[in-house]
Amino acid sequence: MTGKRTPALLNLLPSDAAKQPVDKIFKLLEQQYEEQLYSVFEKLNYSSPLAKEQDCAWIRRARTVGINVRTIGSFWSVIPYSMTLPSAQQAVHLLPVFEPGVVSSLYGPTSWNINPEFFSQELFEVFPHLDTVEKQLSLVIGLLHLTGRVVGMDVIPHVDRYAEQSLANPGLFEWIRREDIKIGSHHADLYVDVYNILHDYLKQKGSATPGLDLPDSPTDFFEKWKEEDRLLLMFGAPDNHTGRLNRRKGMVELLYRAGLETLPATMGPPYRGIEVDPDPDAINTDEEGRIWRDYRFTSPGKFSRVFGPLARYRLYEPKNNNADWELDFNAPNIRAWDYVCNHYKQVQSAFDFDFMRGDMSHVQMRPEGTPPDPDRYYDLLAAVKLSILPEKPYFGYFAESFLAPAGEMAYGDECDHLEGSLADSALGDLQSEPVGTSRFVSELARYVELLRTRKFAPNFTIMTADKDDPRFDRFYINGNETRYFIGLFLADMPSYMALGFECRDTHLSPAPNEHYTKLYVFREFRGPKAVSGPFVWGKNGQLYHNINRQKSLSEEIFSEIRESDTRWLAAPDHSGSGKVIAWTQDSDARYIFAANLDQESTRPIEFDFPPGNWKLLFSSVYESLSGRNASIPGTVLGAGECLVWKKA
Repeated sequence: MTGKRTPALLNLLPSDAAKQPVDKIFKLLEQQYEEQLYSVFEKLNYSSPLAKEQDCAWIRRARTVGINVRTIGSFWSVIPYSMTLPSAQQAVHLLPVFEPGVVSSLYGPTSWNINPEFFSQELFEVFPHLDTVEKQLSLVIGLLHLTGRVVGMDVIPHVDRYAEQSLANPGLFEWIRREDIKIGSHHADLYVDVYNILHDYLKQKGSATPGLDLPDSPTDFFEKWKEEDRLLLMFGAPDNHTGRLNRRKGMVELLYRAGLETLPATMGPPYRGIEVDPDPDAINTDEEGRIWRDYRFTSPGKFSRVFGPLARYRLYEPKNNNADWELDFNAPNIRAWDYVCNHYKQVQSAFDFDFMRGDMSHVQMRPEGTPPDPDRYYDLLAAVKLSILPEKPYFGYFAESFLAPAGEMAYGDECDHLEGSLADSALGDLQSEPVGTSRFVSELARYVELLRTRKFAPNFTIMTADKDDPRFDRFYINGNETRYFIGLFLADMPSYMALGFECRDTHLSPAPNEHYTKLYVFREFRGPKAVSGPFVWGKNGQLYHNINRQKSLSEEIFSEIRESDTRWLAAPDHSGSGKVIAWTQDSDARYIFAANLDQESTRPIEFDFPPGNWKLLFSSVYESLSGRNASIPGTVLGAGECLVWKKA
């Protein structure tokens, strides 16, 4: 994967880069791209750097940066932020871009419309033809392609509890009837009751769009009409946000009175079998005064969790009218599979996304584990990928999977499931452990082995949006330069970093909520996750300076190592005891990289150098290498120090 890049803001703090005026960013781009830039602004697209690739192998080495657009305000702000990144971090993952629902969670989409809050008024004022959020998203992806980057979208296997998707397609979801603190019914055919209630509402209220007449039969309306027309009749035009919301609120009120709710999405075995949580604290009251109850498992496992505001698609028919919460995995609800695949295929085509991040990729609900020969209805995320591959053979699948032990977060072996679901790259969980602990080292050793033995590549994950909240401050007290170094220079292992890591402040005690990107995945105004005002960037200038030194080095040397396989000189060990790791290139050793994972103590260099005359090129601790002799065994690495040698 090759392409031009724009290094103009490489040394600027991200918070300052994001504030640069639109016309200044345009001029910086114009200096480098000229006519190509004008074409992107006119046509709102540019061919992907992957256009000539015939498979997904590229994503097994990708250095990805995840961007929660809400933290920087608009799609346009992604461009100046991306101009602070080195070319080695060539993949940009945009967290969900769809309209959000309850608590405004990005991971609870309420329609297929693009989130209007990501519209840039400033961009529109400078370029009036960019008058919709869809046009602005198309422009941004085109500009990222122009600068040599690839762009990923989130594929989410669930929606908001009462999303337009679930109200316009009740038969694609499971429903329950709640009677105060018990589930009165969870029969498979409850969606027919939803048909009737919503049809009666529409008969009374009339069409939201003139010229569309409601048919007499609820089944005809919900199962035979085109969804596009159904949405127009039920809710109105996509750009009428207030009108659509008011219509949806009216439908929700009627379903609430009837006790009908979508079955909540779940995580972790046993996945099925829930009940209303009778705890008085398990109550939520919405702005309309409606009382909602939380749910819990009747027989919970270690990682069992119920997501009350979310509804998963009804992918399989239940056994025995769902009397025992059992699914028949040999009876897929093909309408639901086709619906999800077709919509994400349309989104990919409309905006030219290059890869997908599969949300909750760890979900594997079959108690017997992954079947030997998974079919097309084994996993929804795999099905989405397969629907796009014929036209985009390079379309990669990055899985949100934590590589947990067998039976913990999924039935069976999670690695088998990832292979069965055609994942190319997996998030992993290295971000959930401080650098240098025995577990960190042993997990890194396991990932190195998985990279060699499995069809998917585990990521060296630096930080995710999910881990940037007060609970995880201890992971980032120190070792941040070491995390970045490994994620940047271990060429044959992919890496993932969330926006804000590179200047994240050290929090020895929790900071205000506005300092954490995770808390902008939602938009809560009360309670422990509430935020008031915009995201506050970290001002850790020393960390940013240290990371920028690594960025500058990568600009000099990464093109030489990009396609190289790793030969370990001091590999991470499964016991977790070895704290110095070192590697070079397998076929043509030009550079040696070493890192002391121990953040508190010096460690000796005990690995053997390959033949040749090696000169110290870089130290993450010492900016001046004068007198820094690190070329022979017996020399020590400082606490957390990372070194690079170049073959003379």
